[in-house]
Formats: sequence, structure tokens, C-alpha cells
Amino acid sequence: MNILHVVPSMNPELGGVCQAVRILITGLTKLGIRNEVVCMDSPEATYVTKTSFPTHAIGPGTGPWSYNPQLTPWLKNNLSKFTTIIVHGLWQYHGYATRKAVKQFKKEQLLNGSRMIKGIKLFVMPHGMLDPYFQSAPSRKIKALRNRIYWKIIESYNINKADGLLFTCEEECRLARQPFKRYYPKKESIIGLGTESPPLYSPTMKDAFLKSCPQIQQQPYILFLSRIHEKKGVDLLIKAYANILQSSNKHGFVSISSSCQILQDFGVDENKNKKYPKLVIAGPGLETTYGQYVQNLASANPLLKSSIYFTGMLCGSVKWGALYGCEAFILPSHQENFGIAVVEALACSKPVLITNKVNIWREIGASGAGLVADDTIDDVQKQLLSWLCLSVDEKESMQKSAKHSFKDNFDVNTTATRLVKAIT
Repeated sequence: MNILHVVPSMNPELGGVCQAVRILITGLTKLGIRNEVVCMDSPEATYVTKTSFPTHAIGPGTGPWSYNPQLTPWLKNNLSKFTTIIVHGLWQYHGYATRKAVKQFKKEQLLNGSRMIKGIKLFVMPHGMLDPYFQSAPSRKIKALRNRIYWKIIESYNINKADGLLFTCEEECRLARQPFKRYYPKKESIIGLGTESPPLYSPTMKDAFLKSCPQIQQQPYILFLSRIHEKKGVDLLIKAYANILQSSNKHGFVSISSSCQILQDFGVDENKNKKYPKLVIAGPGLETTYGQYVQNLASANPLLKSSIYFTGMLCGSVKWGALYGCEAFILPSHQENFGIAVVEALACSKPVLITNKVNIWREIGASGAGLVADDTIDDVQKQLLSWLCLSVDEKESMQKSAKHSFKDNFDVNTTATRLVKAIT
């Protein structure tokens, strides 16, 4: 079996789709399946030249549709090499071009009397891009209108004409049925998504992270690791965290054992002799308008400025050092299809604090691997306070549950096996 993955970009700074592709290819390769990628990136990009699988970068697309006239000819010349095509993501030119190219390929094979028409299949993996959030978020009114128009004339055909849709979890599949009419996929398959076990911890990871964030020396911290984007809820995280610090400072509290007095309204138990963990916010996007906004929030007063640290994007041993060193991982997203960083945290035995807008929240809650809240300031504040006031034994139990949850739900080998079953 030869699989072609069609992706708008393999740039890791653009989000989790390309990382999901890398993970899937890792698992599929172990099963003896050949994988190749075609993407609209510069052939000289480091993230292209250093891939372990054939990656055909045909040059960047242009405009919001990422139009690239080189894609259709490339597909026409290469489709015969593959038995399965998987389009990753929606709303851009690559999906339309691939459907048209596959249709033309099958037509030509039929006219030529070839039997190869029976061997090529087309699947679409939305990666959460059918989530109702994108049609209802107040900041996306123009984009939502654009999506409705695009759905009617192009995307509904991409979805309904494909041999099937591939989803990462039950929640994503359920939500995908809500935002648009004329949603009639031939098949819906839930393949999951996972990641490989992380590299074993070594002191060099800690040293690498501390070079990136020297302020955190010998201090406990909670880690946010994702893009700095409004849908990730970074602003409500900072506001919730700030409310806790400011309330304690106002009343002269210096430790969690004292400030747990303010938890009476929340019904959270007390804990003893613990210091407030710092908040480390890691990820690309600090230079954006939203990135500047959240940095200004964090520097609003000296108390916050000395407790919240921004590191930028972390990779390799620096990232693993940050994950292994944190008390807990937090992602207060307004919408998250899967959350690969959440799973990586679980793999490092770290409890995760997420919202019920992260689509794997049911698996997290059922396994006892973390705390789940609604995506509001009050609920994230309550979630943080709940974590801070857990006993040592309770936190250790949650750490063990985190590791078990990773092994039971998010192993890359299981995902690859499900994918093969779905496409064959």
C-alpha cells in the first residue's frame, strides 16, 4: 500500500495538522506502508528537507485559498504511484485540486480500459475544521460567511464525493455533523490520533529548558504549550491566574495553605505548605496582535510580570525539558480538535488541565488523568484552584492515571492500525 498525504503546509508553526501527519506516517511506516507527502511549501524549508519520508514541496500557495497552479500537474503526473490519497484539512485549494485530479485520473483510466481505477481511493481528514466553533465564534463572522458559501459550491462535494472521512475522536465526528446542510459522507471512521512515547528524561533536557527560561530555576510551574492564538484561550488563562494571585496579595496571603480560604465559594479542599506555581506560556505567535495583547496582560503589574514567563516556540530537548519539569499542563482552548501537546504531556506522566472544548476531554475525564472545565474565566480559575489544593497523594495518583491514559487511548501504533482498517 502506498499512501499520498496532501497537506497545505508542513510548517510546524502553523498548527497541529502537519504534526498529526508526521505522527500518522510514523505509525504507518512501522506497518510496512510507504508514505509520501505533497505540500505547498518552499523546497528549501528546513522542515521539508529534514523529513524522514519523501516530501514533495511544490512552492508556497498564494492568497487565503493557498492557490498553487503547480499542484494539479504534479498530481496528474504522480497519482498512478499510489493506492490511497488522504487530504488533510479543509477550506483550501489542495482539497479541491485533489478531488478534481482523482476524478480525472479515474476517468482516464476507465477510458483506457485500465483496472487501476479499482485501486485508488480518496479520503479526507478534517482535523477539526468542521467544528461548529468556526461558524459561531464572534470574531469569525466574515470567515463563517465565506465558509458557508465555499461549502455550497466546493467543500460539500469534497466531503461527499470522497470514499470516507477520517476523524481523530468521537467528539470530532459528532460535532462535524452540525454546522452545514448537505453533509452526506459515504463513510465516517474514527481512527484516533496518538504519538510515540517521549524520549526518556535526562538532565540535559532540564538544562536545555532552563537556558530558554532561566527565570524558572528551582520553581514549580504550570505549562501552556501551544500556538499563541485567541482560540487557545491564553487571555482567559492569564486573567484567571491573575485573579488568584491578586486576591491572595490583596488579603496578604503568601501560600496556597492560606489562600485556600478564598476557595470556600468554590467548594475546594485545603492543602498545606505549597507555593504558587509560576505560569510558563510557550509557543509561536508572540509577534502577532493577539500575542502582543496577552503579553501586555501579563505585564499589567509587577506581581504578574514576575510570575508569568513567555518562551516562544520550544522544540526537541527544550520542549521535553519543559514538559518533564512542569507540575501540570494546561490548555484552556475554546476549540481544539485533538491537542497533540496534551497527549505528549500525558506521555510524560503530567496531569492535564483542559476545557470541554478540547475534543478528547471525555477520554481525559474518564481516565482521571486531569481536570476538565468550561472555557470561561471563572471556570478556569476554579480549575486552577482545584489543582493547587490537591494533596500530594492526589497529584501523584493523577500522574499515574495520565501515563495509563496515554497508553490506553493515544498510542500511535493503535492509531495506525485503525487507519489501515478504515482505508482498506
